[in-house]
Amino acid sequence: MPIHSMSASVDASPYSKDHPFPAKVTENRLLNKPGSAKETRHFVVSLAGSGLHYSAGDSLGVFPENRPGEVAEILQRLGATGAELVLPAMLKLAAPIALREALTTRLALAGPTAKIVGTLAAKATAPDEQAKLTGLLSPESKDLLAAFLDEREFVDLLADFPSAKLTPQEFVDHLRKLMPRLYSIASSPRVYPSDVHLTVAAVRYRTNERERAGVCSTFLADRVQVGTTPTRVFVSPSHFGPPEDGARDCIMVGPGTGIAPFRAFVQDRVASGATGRNWVFFGDQKAATDFLYQEEWAQYLAKGQVARLELAWSRDQFTKVYVQDKMRANAAELWAWLQGGAHFYVCGDAKRMAKDVDVALHDIVSVQGGMTPALAVDYVKQLKKEKRYQRDVY
Repeated sequence: MPIHSMSASVDASPYSKDHPFPAKVTENRLLNKPGSAKETRHFVVSLAGSGLHYSAGDSLGVFPENRPGEVAEILQRLGATGAELVLPAMLKLAAPIALREALTTRLALAGPTAKIVGTLAAKATAPDEQAKLTGLLSPESKDLLAAFLDEREFVDLLADFPSAKLTPQEFVDHLRKLMPRLYSIASSPRVYPSDVHLTVAAVRYRTNERERAGVCSTFLADRVQVGTTPTRVFVSPSHFGPPEDGARDCIMVGPGTGIAPFRAFVQDRVASGATGRNWVFFGDQKAATDFLYQEEWAQYLAKGQVARLELAWSRDQFTKVYVQDKMRANAAELWAWLQGGAHFYVCGDAKRMAKDVDVALHDIVSVQGGMTPALAVDYVKQLKKEKRYQRDVY
């Protein structure tokens, strides 16, 4: 997510990405109802005592830890205890650290590359393993190698080629740094000055007949104990935020966990007494099980603090309905809001949703504004220039 320069209030804290704060998670609650195909969780992270401050639209950086079971299997397959000292080059450490610490908190265990296949090919002693590795490395097997690696993590390669014995140092030299994950903050500091709320989808899937897990999402969901486990965090300020002019209208498009910053925006605008209208587009699979923060949105609507709430449920009918479809269905009104000076925001999946929303926006501008496609492109460019069209996509 894009980051802008930190404010003076954030600079005043001794904590940063390079020196994260050991925060406590004080709440971990499932947002989906029974029967949902998804696992979306609401977390509350306490920043009390950190000196950290945030704004609506910022992100929280979280340093995860790898799954203990995966670390244990790697140690077993390396024939290591975990106490061996290693010095991973990419970490730029002044002194070696224990292998177990490196594998748990410092290095990523997914995303193997052709480099380790080459190393294993040079080390393998079993003829069948040598043949398979050599075949994968042949020039004509480029696509085959990519597909092979895409299905595997480092532990799989140690399991697949047991005759290739690597020392702990040789193994860690193939691993990348374990990076923090950035999550859009789902709360306003005007309402929760000492807490950060997160809306996180726990990632779980299966490849190569193994259960996989999103490193950070399942770290938070499964391994962080509420109130006790120190979780290393930092505030990542963003370009993304509600209008400085509270009289401006806001159109917010955030399906799934993309709703997070807009929960923060609405909290912030209500708390600040902003007079501009709020129009929220939210979507997910099923209304009965996946309506995130349903009670809160109902209250905002009842009080007139959210003027419009458009809901798109992709699995509740034969024809899938998405947020961009709801935009098109409300094209005239959306155009009227834009012409009245409204700000337009999008948060969520960059690969498909944000692109589809962008196409819908251009089409609405073109049709409702009576413009050629080229003029519509210019209009949207001007919205971006004026910071009235902002995206927080990932």
